[in-house]
Amino acid sequence: MNPWFTFLIAVRALARNRLRAFLTALGIIIGVAAVIAMVSIGEGAKARVQETFASMGTHMLVVRSGSSRSGGVRGGAGSQPTLSWTDLEAIRSTLPSVRLAAPELRTSAEVIADSGNWTSTIHGVTPDYFDIRNWSLALGSPISESDVAGNAKVALLGQTVVRELYGEGVDPRGQIVRIRNAPFEVVGVLGAKGDSGWGGDNDDVVFVPVSSFQARIEGSLSTFIPGQIVLSAVSESATGLAEREVTALLRERHRIGPGKEDDFSVRNLGEIATASQESTQTLTALLASIAFVSLVVGGIGIMNIMLVSVTERTREIGVRMAVGARPRDILGQFLIESLTLALVGGLLGVGLGVLVAQQLAARFDWSLLIRVDIVLLSVGISGLIGVIFGLYPAHKASRLDPIDALRYE
Repeated sequence: MNPWFTFLIAVRALARNRLRAFLTALGIIIGVAAVIAMVSIGEGAKARVQETFASMGTHMLVVRSGSSRSGGVRGGAGSQPTLSWTDLEAIRSTLPSVRLAAPELRTSAEVIADSGNWTSTIHGVTPDYFDIRNWSLALGSPISESDVAGNAKVALLGQTVVRELYGEGVDPRGQIVRIRNAPFEVVGVLGAKGDSGWGGDNDDVVFVPVSSFQARIEGSLSTFIPGQIVLSAVSESATGLAEREVTALLRERHRIGPGKEDDFSVRNLGEIATASQESTQTLTALLASIAFVSLVVGGIGIMNIMLVSVTERTREIGVRMAVGARPRDILGQFLIESLTLALVGGLLGVGLGVLVAQQLAARFDWSLLIRVDIVLLSVGISGLIGVIFGLYPAHKASRLDPIDALRYE
């Protein structure tokens, strides 16, 4: 029998009972929709994590001072200044796995301009900091080594600070802002970085030379770094080596004996990113597995209805066999019917899944990434389920005796 003719017979058979066909395919529709929605949201979350860590810097490590202890109460990491400027120079000059290293001092302060004021986070940094963190300029010139050496009163503003102080689209270069009564000339504007992924605003920042930060904002020139050291490894594969070398160097410099606790901490952001992505993938796989159960249930529904259809159409099967249809033609007819039912359910499920994913992403401000391969795989699996669960009813129909089928009432 011609396959196309068999397909048309299957479509007509399904069209005669549209409601029953729709209810039969409902399990497939829900299963595919759940897979598409869960995987799309999971992939979006994974991409969001990757963007977040890419915005923080590639191959990056963060070294912070240790915690303080007072009366049995321990402060948080960085509460006890243990990192010195000579530690920074030692990391820069002696570790081959470290590409760049820079200090980062920060505080929160009011930034005052002629047109308004805004409280932001002030960072004291060196030029290498921007390379480590992948920060780029939208306007103007960066902080230079001569600015650091000369204790220059210059500042770079983030996009949020520019908008709050001067308004949208205004070029603030050449303007003077005051931070704790110290005047700074705006020499540049940083490119937009967006949400930090942790609820913060990467654009709500002001950068000044680290020397100016100490002298003009903090008013103290300590031998210790009252902040943290950020550094980048020579490559992604070298971040683990850089972490071990930095730890060994600082333990040696701080004279920490074997078995003693470090008075600093080293955070490998690459490991944090990997752990976050693995957690997201595990959760996505779990949700997709649950959705797959719905697909199996939908397949059982298809098998049930196809068995009912074989019983209802026994005389029709007998007539076809009497006019020359072979058992394999009957087998193919019912297999194509169950396959068509499952594929139509899969396609409807894709549409429903995309719609649900978009609504959820918009409602909860989640990231969304719809992968074509996942869509094709979901439709393919729904078709496979149609074939698997339609095989038994089709086989049963093909094994009917023509005489008994024609006598069936």
